[in-house]
Amino acid sequence: MTGGWRVEVLDHQLLDGPMWDEAREAVRPLAQSAQPVVLADIGDGRIVADGQDLARLGADGREEWRHHCAGKPHEAHVSADRLLALTYSLDYHAWGFLGPALLFDLDSGRLITELRGERGVAVDGGRFLLGLEGYDNFDTWLHDRDGTLLTTWRSYGHYVPDPDGTVRVVECERKLPTASRVVRLLPDGDIEHGPRLSDSTVPSPVVLPDGTIVLLDAGVLRAVDHQLQDTVLAELFPVPPRETWRFSGELSLTGDRLTVTLRERSTEVPISYGTRTWTLSVVGRHHVGE
Repeated sequence: MTGGWRVEVLDHQLLDGPMWDEAREAVRPLAQSAQPVVLADIGDGRIVADGQDLARLGADGREEWRHHCAGKPHEAHVSADRLLALTYSLDYHAWGFLGPALLFDLDSGRLITELRGERGVAVDGGRFLLGLEGYDNFDTWLHDRDGTLLTTWRSYGHYVPDPDGTVRVVECERKLPTASRVVRLLPDGDIEHGPRLSDSTVPSPVVLPDGTIVLLDAGVLRAVDHQLQDTVLAELFPVPPRETWRFSGELSLTGDRLTVTLRERSTEVPISYGTRTWTLSVVGRHHVGE
């Protein structure tokens, strides 16, 4: 098995979900927060979002700089002396609530440039990956510290940077049947293909201490190692291949406890939801004497 990992189900619950959860999730980015939200820890301080403002706080909590954005910052990534902030727009448009990605000088708060992307991740040397899917886009772009485009890959999804400088991607393409895979982005723009996925929009994966990716793929818990070898950890719920659009999931890992949430939308109106949750222990080879 991949990395010698296995899981044990400790608890399983089924709950009915309120009818309007999905609508509330859609507008959550626009909700006002009573206090600043921490987007990133930077060793000697924090990057916080306060409404439309992005600010850097020092170790003593004092504000070092503040930038008022056109949209609402919701995610931040730091590489060397650069900061990448992803934003939501205030108004719904053809790309939903997607706003620009803003590249800053981390020390001064100076805005360097605006970029485009729905998901991002920091790599070394003040560089960042940005990705976008939809309207013929299924792309990842590598930008340098000044925002210059360096490399492009025809892939998009959840990004997992690795110590060797490459990045694995759990692809999400929103098409059925899906051609999504777990892949590796190579420095020259090539792509190393790993296992196929059944779900076109798998939730964000978790990463185990040895770099193994754990993902929920159409009700199946799978592990993918650094060599892109995969194994099935648990078959939690039978999701019909043509009905993956009715299901959404979430994974969270705290220590050796993995929580998996799978939410199902009804096929008939009035629309209702059921939510299943599993609590599992994640056990490595050194714990089981393999």
